[in-house]
Formats: sequence, C-alpha cells, structure tokens
Amino acid sequence: MPSKTVQISTADGVADAFAVHPENGDRHPGVLMYTDAFGIRPVLREMARELAGHGYYVLVPNFFYRHGPTPVVDLPDHIGEEDRPALIGRLMPLIEAHTAERVVHDADAYLTFLSAQPEVEAGPVAVTGYCIGGLLATRTAAARPAQVAALAAFHAPVSADGPDSLRRLTAEVHFGHAATDITPEALGELNGFLDTAGVGYTSEIYPGTVHGFTMSDTDAFDPAGLQRHWDRLLPLLARTLTDA
Repeated sequence: MPSKTVQISTADGVADAFAVHPENGDRHPGVLMYTDAFGIRPVLREMARELAGHGYYVLVPNFFYRHGPTPVVDLPDHIGEEDRPALIGRLMPLIEAHTAERVVHDADAYLTFLSAQPEVEAGPVAVTGYCIGGLLATRTAAARPAQVAALAAFHAPVSADGPDSLRRLTAEVHFGHAATDITPEALGELNGFLDTAGVGYTSEIYPGTVHGFTMSDTDAFDPAGLQRHWDRLLPLLARTLTDA
C-alpha cells in the first residue's frame, strides 16, 4: 500500500505528515487523522494503513510541527505508566501553545492539501482523532462544517470548548469515551448538548477501558476497545463518504 511522508505548507511553516492510500489507482474519500499527544509513530502509521485498506486516503499530520519534525520528543518503544508523567511534562507546553486558533488555521492547510491530492475524490472528508487529537478533530469539524461529513473521536476531551462548539457541528458524529474519562452523568450531559444541537451522533462509554485504550504501544491498550473503535468508525465512514 503506497505510503509516504509529505510536507504541508501552513501559515506558520511546514508540517510533516504521513499519508497512505490504496494501491488500485482509483480516487478515494479523504480522512484527516489526528494523533494523540505522543504523535506520529509506528502504531499510528499502522492504524492509518488499516483504515486506508478499507478504501480511504488517510493523512496524519504532525500538529506539533512548530516545535520540529516527527518525532518531536523521543519515545520508548512501549509507553508504560512509569513513562507517562515525564513525557506529558515535556508535551504539556506544546499542547498549551497549540491554541484553538492555530488548530483551525492548520486544519485549513491540511484540508486543502488533502483535497488537492490526485488520489482523493472530490467531496467531503472525515476527521478522526485520539486523545488531544479527538479535540482537534472536533474543532476542525465545528469550524469547517461544509467540508467535514463525519467526525469520530476516541478517549478525547471533546467537550473542552463548551456546548457552543458542539452546536456548530453538522457532521455525523461518534464519540467513544474511556470509562475512566467520563462519568455516566457527564455523558448524559454531553449527549444532551448534542441532542439540543440537533447533531446526528452516537456517544458511548467503552466498558472497562482507560484513557488511551486504542494505542497498542501503551499500558492503556485494550484490544476489545480497539475493535469496538473499528466497529464504530468504519460504518460511520461508509455512511457518510461518497463511494466508500
């Protein structure tokens, strides 16, 4: 399956990104995939390849490109709980510097690049993300409703910007929450906001999961949670993207 590192011009520089798509020579719907805070690494490349194998052009940007190319911080092959505090300590200033305004400006560059690729068919795209990447995906979908037909976010602080941001969503949505990230009461409140906004959505707690459950290179990994993620994500994309 063809894959490569690409360079995307933005208002603030050049973002490196991983791109992968099927090999059959056809044009495919585009998917913008935001990583968790640990960034582009083997597990994310494999997830992008898995998704591309279902008939999509998948673009995975390094959203911390202002601080350097991938890898922005050195990572162990397996991120254990003992590693997490030090890594998050190094990444938190980058996260705090990545303002909502920067997210939207960068999203414009990513979406422009994605739509211009000869392997990408015309029409709306999907955005998906993990952890902080789920928030970036939500911000992208809210800011660019005409371009984004589907939004999926997993173990992500999707309501961090408040209910007003959710009211701007027009994409079909799936939020997959870790059991340790949200209480049933908070889930009910979030889903109430989505109901009021008239958003088409599913939003659920994945049983027995902890934050980061989709990432097989961490102690948080839950195989059943990852499979449930695919079971929700793939039908969503098939329903919303042309010729998927």
